[in-house]
Amino acid sequence: MNIRERQVGDITILDLEGKILLGDGDVQLKQHVADLIARGVRRVLLNCSDVPYMDSSGLGEVVRCYTAVKRAGGEMKLVNLTKRLIDLLTITKLITVFEAFESEDVALKSFHK
Repeated sequence: MNIRERQVGDITILDLEGKILLGDGDVQLKQHVADLIARGVRRVLLNCSDVPYMDSSGLGEVVRCYTAVKRAGGEMKLVNLTKRLIDLLTITKLITVFEAFESEDVALKSFHK
């Protein structure tokens, strides 16, 4: 998995590309988010438009990252979920935990409510 980082104001966007699986992507995501928190980043947006698949380990890592950002006093939101990811979050009832948006514009504005 590749993770590209970009900044829009005080929001850090992580463009995720590839599958998030046990041993492939989950560790990278965990480390990247831990680095962001260590640097003082408190607003994180995960762009999942190029994530074709996520297994239970990958989903668990997204939840752990969300929890770590929250504990640090921040917010983490999701944008551009594929139908497969929406289905996964719905089945696991995690769709009620995460704030998920269809467009990056709307997601970015939601941080400034």
